[in-house]
Amino acid sequence: MTRSRKRKLRRLQAAWAGLPMATAMLTCAPPAFAQEPSDTGVLEEVIVTAQKRSESLQNVPLSITAIGTAELEEQHVTDFADYAKLLPSVSFQSAGPGFAQVYMRGVASGGDGNHSGSQPSVGTYLDEQPITTIQGALDIHIYDIARVEALAGPQGTLYGASSQSGTIRIITNKPDPSGFKAGYDLQGSTLSGGSGGYSAEGFVNLPINDKAAVRLVAWAEHDGGYIDNVPGTRTFPTSGICISNQSPAPPGCISTPARAKNRYNDVSTYGGRAALKIDLNDNWTMTPVVMGQSQKANGNFAFDSAVGELKLTHFYPESSDDHWVQAALTVEGKFSNFDVVYAGALLKRNDETNLDYTDYSFFYDVAYGSGANFRDNLGVLINPSQYIQGKDRYQKVSHELRFTSPQENKLRFVGGLFLQRQQHGIEQRYRIDGLADVSEVTGWPDTFWLTEQVRVDRDRAAFGELSYDLTDKLTATGGIRFFKSQNSLEGYFGFGANNPLGSCTGEAVGSATFNCNTRQPGRPPCNYSITTNGQPCRNLNQEVDETGNIGKVNLTYHFDGQHMAYATWSKGFRPGGINRVATSPPYQADFLTNYELGWKTTWANNRLRFNGAVFVEDWKNFQFSFLGPNSLTVIANAAQARVKGVETEIAWAATSNLSISGGFALLDPKLTANYCGLLDANNNPVTSNPCPYPTGAPPPNDIAPGPPLAPSGTQLPVTSKFKGNVTGRYTFNLGSFDAHVQGSLVYVGSRWTDLRILQRDILGQVAAYTLVDFTAGIEKERYAFELFVKNAFDKRAELDRFAQCDAAVCGQANRYVLPAVPRLIGLSFSQKF
Repeated sequence: MTRSRKRKLRRLQAAWAGLPMATAMLTCAPPAFAQEPSDTGVLEEVIVTAQKRSESLQNVPLSITAIGTAELEEQHVTDFADYAKLLPSVSFQSAGPGFAQVYMRGVASGGDGNHSGSQPSVGTYLDEQPITTIQGALDIHIYDIARVEALAGPQGTLYGASSQSGTIRIITNKPDPSGFKAGYDLQGSTLSGGSGGYSAEGFVNLPINDKAAVRLVAWAEHDGGYIDNVPGTRTFPTSGICISNQSPAPPGCISTPARAKNRYNDVSTYGGRAALKIDLNDNWTMTPVVMGQSQKANGNFAFDSAVGELKLTHFYPESSDDHWVQAALTVEGKFSNFDVVYAGALLKRNDETNLDYTDYSFFYDVAYGSGANFRDNLGVLINPSQYIQGKDRYQKVSHELRFTSPQENKLRFVGGLFLQRQQHGIEQRYRIDGLADVSEVTGWPDTFWLTEQVRVDRDRAAFGELSYDLTDKLTATGGIRFFKSQNSLEGYFGFGANNPLGSCTGEAVGSATFNCNTRQPGRPPCNYSITTNGQPCRNLNQEVDETGNIGKVNLTYHFDGQHMAYATWSKGFRPGGINRVATSPPYQADFLTNYELGWKTTWANNRLRFNGAVFVEDWKNFQFSFLGPNSLTVIANAAQARVKGVETEIAWAATSNLSISGGFALLDPKLTANYCGLLDANNNPVTSNPCPYPTGAPPPNDIAPGPPLAPSGTQLPVTSKFKGNVTGRYTFNLGSFDAHVQGSLVYVGSRWTDLRILQRDILGQVAAYTLVDFTAGIEKERYAFELFVKNAFDKRAELDRFAQCDAAVCGQANRYVLPAVPRLIGLSFSQKF
């Protein structure tokens, strides 16, 4: 053997000898975000802008996790689900790509995301601009991103209404006039039991001169499917009609539009970003940015537990076509010795969705014989299957003007003004093919139910935080935000004038046939003289205004340059709104009060970082969404809740080659009052035990009192009591290459899907799960190859459970499970210039 080969062999032996140690560290080390040591074997400083100014993470007196560019690339983060699993305080519910409802610190009641429902409780920002929509945050493809910041706890003072329980910020890489930079990444992958995928990404930074530069970014990605729509039939009990997703259909059945197909939930994503940075002079910089993305998803991302693992039987086409574009402008400069920032944006988001709703039709036919109501023009019973065609037209305009005094001053402040207007055009069309003309919504063929509305949310605020150094080590901070919010909803929702169910929702309100104004006091008539967007008439036009203020008080003590502790009292809020069901009163704003003790510490000559916080949060009169009469979503202020918790994160540069990092959140989110599902005469939640109306129905069904729908002490839904992650990364030389191996583990505990005891018992508890990822790669100069495996042991982790209608009707025999993506094996190649 030559000396050269002996040297290579010794390097390999040394590298593999270190793997058992890395494995042991992975098993035993405390959890948090990935953080590599620098070349000197110490941790690099992390700079964040969480408090509207650039500062070291270790000097920010709040619980914050920052995932930098290197960590995002090392963990192969490409979308929201990828980075959410690395944030211990974050939980979510999702109906598929682009439609996730995000929660932090267990502040979740479930049932959010309805078009005319509560606003999100977690705000999401792209750079300086908010991108939170009522349907959830934009699912931005993660590429050429500087970092993702997760700010846990109320951030209402600086970030406003949709940051009641926390804020997520996605910070992009900016144009750089100092020099040319470019790169691209190519990736191919395959799914266990599924189809293949690919992605191509690239960026270029082009200096124009020493004061201006352009940065262009583009991506194209295709994710393979893994849910099978298997052949099947369904026979409706009332009519005896049998439907099938096969062609030709079995004898006695009729074929439906959708066909059985394997791996039918694939996703294609395309997008780009163009940013220009101009230094107007030595003090002022202007950065306009245009960013857009188109995401097309087929099929359904949950499987039917009654059909089989990763399988379902659906009969109508299912898809989503979600595309958005945002034009943003940030102007930064100085006025005297004050930093001035203007941040404005126009966001437009349009989506079209198709959803099979056959389960709803079938189980209501089983329970109530509803299939007898659906006939053709000859009076013959027809297939009662429903499917939903939805369109959303969303627009957000936001402006913020902010002033910041010099950070080195003993007395300093940040303050400003905020203005935002969101408009959401909502169209939801529930269709039954062949429906009699007389049963349709006027002007909408085969439409049994129509929602055609415009929702407008307006927010105005003045905010400020003032900090004063009481001593060289002790700083006091106080903040306040004065806000005014307005929510309006107008348009049409309901059935046609002669719907066979005899309901008074929709055109039937004005029908003498049902005497609706007598049967449904308080329900407005349908105004046929006012129509927009093809509405047959207008039966909804309501508005609610709220004003108020929230505050924050913080004390921060620096023991020395590497150890700091803080105590915070802060408050967050979420605006109220109006119910489209006129007999239900408007729902009020809910508030979250936070009491927090935290620490930021660095040890062992900057080789070990240990941060954390303990907190108690009181959630007052929180908004809760549930299905009311006719399965219409009703939002009401529910009760009181308290969340107790601990968050920690650790980053350890064990050697110059080995890094260990991780984090966990331990939460105890519970009701502190009974939930009856009712409001008193002053619109406050009824919390008595027993409840006056056991079914939640108004008189005359209040025959006898009954137990609460959820008693005090009930665990809040969606969030587990424990979530943690740990990552170990080992780097070494492999011949002339720099090489690495990495392992990551994420654990999420069990959780419930609903606040109410009956519904959660029917759907069952979502089981705990553990996901493990592995990565190995080599790089040389500007080239890099990497082999990665996500969900390496192909665990069928359950992210969520749900039913198509109220669990008491549909959930007994038809539970859907949203699984983690099966094992994915990929190979990537990248080059930098």
